[in-house]
Amino acid sequence: MITASIDQLRDIHLPPPPGLWPPAPGWWVLLAAAIVIAVWLVRRHRRGRPLRAALRKLDIVARTCAHTHDAVELARGIGAVLRRYARWRFPEAPTAGLSGAAWLDFLDAHGGQGEFVSGAGAVLDTLPYRPATATPALTDSETRALLELARRWLRTNAP
Repeated sequence: MITASIDQLRDIHLPPPPGLWPPAPGWWVLLAAAIVIAVWLVRRHRRGRPLRAALRKLDIVARTCAHTHDAVELARGIGAVLRRYARWRFPEAPTAGLSGAAWLDFLDAHGGQGEFVSGAGAVLDTLPYRPATATPALTDSETRALLELARRWLRTNAP
């Protein structure tokens, strides 16, 4: 009697396998984290775009002046790159109207550590305005120091 009823029982029924939709809550959390990280990376990349452009422009100026050995063009190029970046980085500061010692003071106040007024950057005060024929060329060490100072200033003022 009992054996007959056991024979009539069916085997254990397993539930159907879970479907792909809707995903488990962990996948939603993972998707949200991926979106947040992607937005953060895009913003970070966009924020650093002017710095990368300024550094590329500085490299172009350095390569051009390495060919020509023109110290005036080097100083003009570096000054233009620094001024353009300063206008973007400090929009509230009157960087476009600064010149001479005021410009160098501004650069020192924003990460120059005195190198623009009394160091390698002091040539940016007068060198860009001299005729190329009257200007003695900068030595290689002075050129490297000026370029390194400009790169350091740009990186110090990264957003």
